[in-house]
Amino acid sequence: MRGIRDGHGLHLMGSILAAADRGARIENNILAFEPSDLRGQLRRGKEANLIVFVVDASGSMSARDRLSAVTGAVQSLLVDAYQRRDKVTVISVRGTQPELILPPTGSIDIAMKRLADVRTGGRTPLGEGLLMAQELVDRELRREPGRRPLLVVLSDGRATSSSGLAGVQQAANAIALRGVMTSVVIDCESGRTRLGLAVSLAQQLGGTCLQLTELNAESVVSSIQVF
Repeated sequence: MRGIRDGHGLHLMGSILAAADRGARIENNILAFEPSDLRGQLRRGKEANLIVFVVDASGSMSARDRLSAVTGAVQSLLVDAYQRRDKVTVISVRGTQPELILPPTGSIDIAMKRLADVRTGGRTPLGEGLLMAQELVDRELRREPGRRPLLVVLSDGRATSSSGLAGVQQAANAIALRGVMTSVVIDCESGRTRLGLAVSLAQQLGGTCLQLTELNAESVVSSIQVF
């Protein structure tokens, strides 16, 4: 099955075929997706989702762009998720430690207030942010075991905290071994020289890496499992 638009989850092969039909090219082992390429599967059941954003808020302008895309995506998801009782949560990765800036909520008002004034800059404790995401999911599943968790990481894969890339790999492997959530890494790496760290992170998580041609709320929403 090639997958369908607005389907359930991420139908990877269907998305790749749609991109190929459009004429997308592979450069540096990365296929550049557009939002219109993404396909899902036919929905089965009405499980509620728990969507966990881990967003790299280190740096300046690029970090603000990532947060803006996440804020718009959260608003869009919650508008559409009322009947499914979906919840969204956001972890900011910056400074010395990650910060839970939006605890799991289904309230648009709460989400918009919490996301209105988030600081950026500093180091990138990515590994610590991934561990926080796993701990949060474990807590939520103990309360509501029927929820379907999805981890969405917006990052270039760099880590500049004390634990470094080794900490990222350790956290990612722990998440993959735990095996309770689907993972999507949205590659935010820019510039001509590409290190491919986001691709490696997705592989370590046992998930999918997407490089979006345009990072905005629409493209983020189109990339994740919400239907």
